[in-house]
Amino acid sequence: VKAGEKIALVGPTGAGKTTIMQLITRFYDPLEGSVLFDNVDIRDIPRETMRSQMAFVLQDPFLFEASVYDNIRYGRLDATDEEIIEAAKKANAHDFIMKLDNDYNTVLNADGAEISQGQKQLLSIARALVADPVILLLDEATSSIDTVTELKIQEALEVLMEGRTSFVIAHRLNTVRNADLVFVMQKGELVEAGPQQELIEKKGIYASMLQAGLEE
Repeated sequence: VKAGEKIALVGPTGAGKTTIMQLITRFYDPLEGSVLFDNVDIRDIPRETMRSQMAFVLQDPFLFEASVYDNIRYGRLDATDEEIIEAAKKANAHDFIMKLDNDYNTVLNADGAEISQGQKQLLSIARALVADPVILLLDEATSSIDTVTELKIQEALEVLMEGRTSFVIAHRLNTVRNADLVFVMQKGELVEAGPQQELIEKKGIYASMLQAGLEE
């Protein structure tokens, strides 16, 4: 994977997509082979150093019992209030934050009961923007989210991924269409890989998945 490329990981549940993410982030170390960043084995890089270059946007974002400011600031603890507001605007989160009782000073519960699932996702994207990472790891599923919010999330993700190396567990066709490379996983194996158009012309597993809409 070259710097700045967008990689889509596709395949059914249990295929190994999340495991690939966990190998990249060293939640697991490989039993065979290696993962290299700039030709350096990541086992030779301190975890803290490596993860400081990464940001995550997960399917089920985690919130802290803290203000909106602090929930976004978790991406980079020295971020100023101005930087947080700018990140929120880029993430399409500013408008809904301003409608909360105390806008950015509103204290959220850990379960985020005061806001919707889609709004939680927008906050997690703002948190990633504040972190300003080199590498992004995204599980961009937007299940149980209304269409308007889903469009806001997709727009915010495009802003977030611009100029960064991104690994996306893809559930939606619009994510795959913008990918530089598609990796197709099945039963723990990489079964197809390449530019999307090349895989379509191959008329193999990926082409069949596209026809089925990629849903798991």
